[in-house]
Amino acid sequence: MLFSSLLIGLREGLEAALVVSILVAFLVKTGRRSALRWVWPGIAAAVILSIGVGAILTFTTAQLSFEQQELLGGSLSIVAVGFVTAMIFWMRKASKSIAAELRGKMDEALAVGPLAVLLLSFLAVGREGLETAVFFYAAVQTAQGGTTQPLIGFAVGIAIAVAIAYGLYRGAIRFDLGKFFTITGVLLVFVAAGVLGYGLHDLQEAGFLPGLHTLAFDASAAIPETSWYGALLKGVFNYSQQTTVLQAIAWIAYVVIVLPLFLRRPADRTTPVVAGSKE
Repeated sequence: MLFSSLLIGLREGLEAALVVSILVAFLVKTGRRSALRWVWPGIAAAVILSIGVGAILTFTTAQLSFEQQELLGGSLSIVAVGFVTAMIFWMRKASKSIAAELRGKMDEALAVGPLAVLLLSFLAVGREGLETAVFFYAAVQTAQGGTTQPLIGFAVGIAIAVAIAYGLYRGAIRFDLGKFFTITGVLLVFVAAGVLGYGLHDLQEAGFLPGLHTLAFDASAAIPETSWYGALLKGVFNYSQQTTVLQAIAWIAYVVIVLPLFLRRPADRTTPVVAGSKE
């Protein structure tokens, strides 16, 4: 789960960090640096809310019965898959125009007043944060008992994302963000397919869906999850050594449908530096 959590943290973190750098760069360049005192509280509130939601989802479900935990975990895993799917398509479409849209919204917020600036900052970052919180919970559910790998992966991914965004803002880093979001989007399709399979398996264990004992394959002997290669497959693709027919069908159907749709969309060309560039 380390790799998949890192990938989600990197992707979501970079989107949120880019939003922040775009807003900050706009205010600095237009000589309205004083408005930053309203941007930072909005961002802080969004971060606190996201952490709070993740903590509540992760640590309060211990009071539920096994069936209730599986039902909640399975449902939120499917919600997380929906978030990730929407995210990868939205970013491919919006990567070219997101900077202009955010600058326009900030201009409007400045005309309304300080609270509008705070609210815009909160909403811009909060959406990414809530998506991350739900996916973090799903990652914890699919991880093997008690491991801290999802938390470490998310933390490392977000830290890398912040460093990249700061480098872009300062002009120290230049690369094609369109290609970056395309590559990470392809990887996330496979990660999301694995989370979908685990979510459906949780719903089967909760008795909400049938077919728990109808296996598509049992690779316990050939590729045990305790082996290094089994652990690698599990960490990257959420591999399960005992996969039900429903899990297998859902995994294949998701990849076969979503991946071609994602790849056939022409990549929006973005300038190497989205935030902090000398326009």
